[in-house]
Amino acid sequence: MYTRRRHWYFAMMGICIALFVLAWGVVRLWSVPVAVGMCVVAMVIPPVAAIVANRRGPDDVWWDEPDDNWLKDEPKDDTWQRDERAAMERARSGRRHPDDGGGPDSGGAGSGTGK
Repeated sequence: MYTRRRHWYFAMMGICIALFVLAWGVVRLWSVPVAVGMCVVAMVIPPVAAIVANRRGPDDVWWDEPDDNWLKDEPKDDTWQRDERAAMERARSGRRHPDDGGGPDSGGAGSGTGK
């Protein structure tokens, strides 16, 4: 379905460009009011093309159901809050967690503080 809507969109936009080019390249030599009329018609085509391109097809499920995938990422319990509080306390006091290995930022020799 999407391909058909996309083809309609590009066809309508092609007609729009063709109307502008023909109006001011050819038709204005014979009749300026007709050229202006062609431009008015060409001006109406892009919004209609956007509506056609974004129309919901019978197979599309854009807005039918809420997307509940975000629920899969939620933790099963509230232990994350306790862990978050503990991490904030450690950050305030400057202590490191016992599970954190001594990395390059753990201080001591070779910490990169001197030149």
